[in-house]
Amino acid sequence: MISSTSLPSALAHVRFSVLDRSRIRRGQDGPAALRDTVRFARQAEELGYHRFWVSEHHGVPGVAGSAPTVLAAAVAAATSRIRVGTGGVMLPNHRPLVVAEQFGVLESLFPGRVDMGLGRSVGFTDGVRRALGRGKDAADGFAEQLGELLDYFTGERPGEPEAPRVRARPAEGLRPAPFVLATGAGAEHAAALGLPLVIAPARGEDAMLRAIEGYRAAFRPSGWTAEPFVVVASTVAVAGTTEEAERLLLPEAWSAAWSRTHGEFPPLIPAEEILALRMSDRERRFFDEARQGHVRGTEDEVAAALEGLIRRTGADEVLVTTSTYDRGEELDSYRRLARVAGLTPKEPAGAAT
Repeated sequence: MISSTSLPSALAHVRFSVLDRSRIRRGQDGPAALRDTVRFARQAEELGYHRFWVSEHHGVPGVAGSAPTVLAAAVAAATSRIRVGTGGVMLPNHRPLVVAEQFGVLESLFPGRVDMGLGRSVGFTDGVRRALGRGKDAADGFAEQLGELLDYFTGERPGEPEAPRVRARPAEGLRPAPFVLATGAGAEHAAALGLPLVIAPARGEDAMLRAIEGYRAAFRPSGWTAEPFVVVASTVAVAGTTEEAERLLLPEAWSAAWSRTHGEFPPLIPAEEILALRMSDRERRFFDEARQGHVRGTEDEVAAALEGLIRRTGADEVLVTTSTYDRGEELDSYRRLARVAGLTPKEPAGAAT
């Protein structure tokens, strides 16, 4: 088993953080899932993870995290050292002024600990988009929305000819750390505005590597970030055996396959029940696809896989998301990963990097 004194060099030079989507387990309600998230944040802090992020999903039966800034406030109040933020707030769903005000409040209450992860996705279904008052093309204005949001913090937002400049209070002058999620043209926007990038191999590793290369080449230093900063997001499952790690991935993979065939993410169910299912050919295809591209295995296997991923991407940080039915097994995976990464509790950084 790997020890912190023999860490591969790449692992020793990156931070590890957590993204929790407040997944609901079968037989559990949304409030219980949200309380689990807050409890898990305290555990992640004790294990030495650098950040703890929550997400935004609307109208999803299997996900309780619908109001990320509200949930981030609860997480920050329950912890003391770990950085807290969103992965992310979907900017097309909101007015930039309101988002600036929300993060201004967070940064005011928890100074130096707040991350402002921002994405450009819109609602998952037509019904959700109608309820949000947004169409499929809402993401087209992401660059302008992002620029407006940042201007509210710097105080550079111009007024209209017929109206005075609107100030975002208490946001103006504060500096929650902004990050851009690389969906669509996200990497290009992050480079142009000089912001850290969060990216996952959603379309395969080759596409991710090209996007990272383009981001670094086009990066323009800003008052927010002086140099390119890449956070690679990955599902990571660590267990005592390779087979046990593979089993940890099954509940989330089946949920993803169900969403592709039935149009909604259901609550997670036990791996044993999934193994006993008689899937249709279409369900099996999506299920197998959902199990690809993740890091899984024993501590030694995961250490080697992460070492390779970090070297190939040049990642500055790894953002880990792992959901399985059994919360105890999930926490054990994060404990094992903390050993792999040589994590120790530390004071939070005051800046984005």
